[in-house]
Amino acid sequence: MQRLGATTLGAAILAATVAGGVTGDAWAQGFDLRSLFSSNPPTGSVPQPATGAPEWSGESGSSGHPAMQADAIRAAATNFRSCLEELWPTAERRGVTRANFDVQTAALTPDLRIMDFMDAQPEFTKSLWDYLDTLVSDARIENGRKMLAQYRATFDAVEKAYGVDRYIIAAIWGVETNYSTAIGERSVVRSTATLACIGRRQDFFREEFLSALEIVARGDLRPEQLKGSWAGAFGPTQFMPTSFKRYAVDFDGDGRRDVVDSVPDLIASTANNLKKDGWVAGQAWGYEVVVPQGFDYLHADRARTLTMREWERAGIRRPGGNPFLRGDEKAYLMVPAGAQGPAFLMLQNFRVIMKYNPAEAYALAIGHLGDRLRGGEPFAQPWPRHERVLSRSERYELQQLLARQGYDIGEPDGRLGPKSRNALRAFQAAAGIVPDGFASATILDRLRAR
Repeated sequence: MQRLGATTLGAAILAATVAGGVTGDAWAQGFDLRSLFSSNPPTGSVPQPATGAPEWSGESGSSGHPAMQADAIRAAATNFRSCLEELWPTAERRGVTRANFDVQTAALTPDLRIMDFMDAQPEFTKSLWDYLDTLVSDARIENGRKMLAQYRATFDAVEKAYGVDRYIIAAIWGVETNYSTAIGERSVVRSTATLACIGRRQDFFREEFLSALEIVARGDLRPEQLKGSWAGAFGPTQFMPTSFKRYAVDFDGDGRRDVVDSVPDLIASTANNLKKDGWVAGQAWGYEVVVPQGFDYLHADRARTLTMREWERAGIRRPGGNPFLRGDEKAYLMVPAGAQGPAFLMLQNFRVIMKYNPAEAYALAIGHLGDRLRGGEPFAQPWPRHERVLSRSERYELQQLLARQGYDIGEPDGRLGPKSRNALRAFQAAAGIVPDGFASATILDRLRAR
């Protein structure tokens, strides 16, 4: 049986804050990489934070949600034990015994530090190109190829069983936890219990908490293995408890679905996740493409899919004149850095990767790292590295300015989602600017001048 051991890979992966409601413009809002905030739990019991771990700031959350007000957080924390007890009947119906429930919850205290993480909204964020530089680095490519070689037999068997590209699975492993060197150390049971009883997403996290109890009760994982991010994601490819229930498989045949320490189980479970989400065997995730002069960037829309032949008739080509593999495949055009940067035609498998993590920046990093692991080249076209990424307050201002001019951006929140991008394209088109939807400092200045 193959088991994960200590590795000698580099330092921890980029840590970032989940601020809820991640959209496709994740590189402009903070990335969903399941922030890693650690403690050193003892084995044999539900892990608790190490002495001296940072405490909650005591401040209200920036979302403004009533449940994230400081007084509401304190009141919910006071009621924590009662909240857990109210969840016991549901846990019992799911096969968790009273003894098991008590073992997992008797010593639990709420981890209120999570409330600061939950509503964190960083003012400054990385650009997409800096994000890709970090996650598709030479070291990560080299280490990924070593993992692929070390576990070749397992990747062979999983690829045959599920039809999912091994390089994409390896890329997810690399991006999520830097090949198991940056796995969070928070107790999943404690984190999900906290979020099930305190804060603005209690309904969602009750299911995660109950699923974590089920995982332990079933014997798939021991409590000390269930360590991860503040939001409850665990293992080398970062499963949430509910995702574990849906997708985890026992590929090594030992009777346990161990996505933490069993290499066959974690690789096969990740493949099963992608397959059930609609992975198309033998299809690429997408292609870097060159957009012709005079192209109408209003066609760069996730809702507009055309066949490769149709995109070719519109003048879209691959760098170097390489052909598209299948002319009847449908794709949409994505221009994450606007007309100044690379463009991409995204296929069904890109959408599947986005189901794993709903950020275009994340999915692009996974696809590109997968290509580099198989021996592919870096992107042929340069990024507009001279462009300054707007801060959160500047993005909020841009939304307000668009709204004042009658454009529908929804509720201003400093996050440039589909509505904001469509509004920005409409403004650009009306102003005689290339309508690529890229929120640059130049565009913000143009709006300010109106």
